[in-house]
Amino acid sequence: MSFVSYLVNGISLGSIYALIALGYTMVYGIAKMLNFAHGDIIMVGGYAAFITMATTWCPLWLAMVITVAVCTVLGVVIEKVAYRPLRSAPPLAVLITAIGVSYLLQNIALLTQTANPKTFTSIAAGAPPFMQVFDGKGVVFFRENPYKADGIKPVLTISMETFLAIVVSVAIMVLLTLFINKTKAGKAMRACSEDRGAAELMGINVNGTISLTFAIGSALAAVAAVLMCSAYPQITPYTGSMPGIKAFVAAVFGGIGSIPGAMIGGVLLGVIELLSKAYISSQLSDAVVFFVLIIVLVVRPTGIMGKKINEKV
Repeated sequence: MSFVSYLVNGISLGSIYALIALGYTMVYGIAKMLNFAHGDIIMVGGYAAFITMATTWCPLWLAMVITVAVCTVLGVVIEKVAYRPLRSAPPLAVLITAIGVSYLLQNIALLTQTANPKTFTSIAAGAPPFMQVFDGKGVVFFRENPYKADGIKPVLTISMETFLAIVVSVAIMVLLTLFINKTKAGKAMRACSEDRGAAELMGINVNGTISLTFAIGSALAAVAAVLMCSAYPQITPYTGSMPGIKAFVAAVFGGIGSIPGAMIGGVLLGVIELLSKAYISSQLSDAVVFFVLIIVLVVRPTGIMGKKINEKV
């Protein structure tokens, strides 16, 4: 069952990538910009959860609520201060600004938290039981025949972190799809994505819609931060850099601008990465991921679920 275990862990990792990629794809689909500071919002979320749990001994669910609130406010502030004044600027100016915001967040974290890694297990010593990130139990699937002499043995046990990452990601994707398609705010987002000028003429608050998009994307990054730090319980000021890049790759892989595409791209990316580490080389796994991306973009430049858009001239 080792292959199945690698597959499940890959789906779990890919689910975290998918949550981050959803933030990328929403911002690009509606604001038509790439927020490369998105990965560092994950880092801020990780520190928010760590500090909250270390200072108040609160349970994981409350830490997640506080983390989501912190990252949501941060995302809205970044959009209003850094990106809104550049709404009519060339795309290169916005891209450079996004990179600048990314380095700003990293250096603020360095100044306030130092470069020393912090682990969630380090705050568990002496804490009450309800503060623990997870209780260490797993979800057991597929048991052997109970009538055998050696009794019941679990064939596949999935850790609680892995199980929750998959379930939470699927639930969020479904809710986000319903929000975009069924609610008034979601329809406003789709209108801004199609034609921002026409949406404004129809009475839609474009600035408020884009701020809401950043708020939702940052909230998803906060959820991904808590899940990622629970599965890989260590955080530094650079924690969000590589996951952010890989999530961007997942968004392009699935078709940037497509919510189901971001989910599919993230899961496929996680599976490819874990299987590459298991059967090829742990040192070459990232190279394999980017090589597969190149192949996909050569065959299908819009990504797996992306649509070709014809621009009128």
